[in-house]
Amino acid sequence: MEYLLDTNVISEARKPRGDERVKRWISSMPVGDLYLSVLTLGEVRRGIALLERRDPVQAEVYEAWLATVHRDYADRIIPIDAEVAEEWGSINASGTVPVVDGLMAATARVRNMTFVTRNTSDVARTGVRLLNPFEGSA
Repeated sequence: MEYLLDTNVISEARKPRGDERVKRWISSMPVGDLYLSVLTLGEVRRGIALLERRDPVQAEVYEAWLATVHRDYADRIIPIDAEVAEEWGSINASGTVPVVDGLMAATARVRNMTFVTRNTSDVARTGVRLLNPFEGSA
């Protein structure tokens, strides 16, 4: 089975004091089964750009981490294509889903993946398979 990781999951895993359930789940999975959306790269880049204004040193730490993410997931970063865009449009026809979460859910549906996120309530009605690694025993 393949998994599309939400930004909140990959960000939690990098934290020195991040949620142990998330870290344990990621480390238990075959690396080749874990994927990212290009949207995650954009969300991280936005966070770095905002951080540069108030803490340039910490922004450099995140910049180095983003470079590692690019390297580690190089062949497992999924673009938004026409099929995903159309699926996203269908999902939103029956009620609005936050744009980024909706596009990630659409990506997971089109590619028959499980969407791994803390924000399950945001995308529950999309019909995508969901997994919340923040829940369960620590």
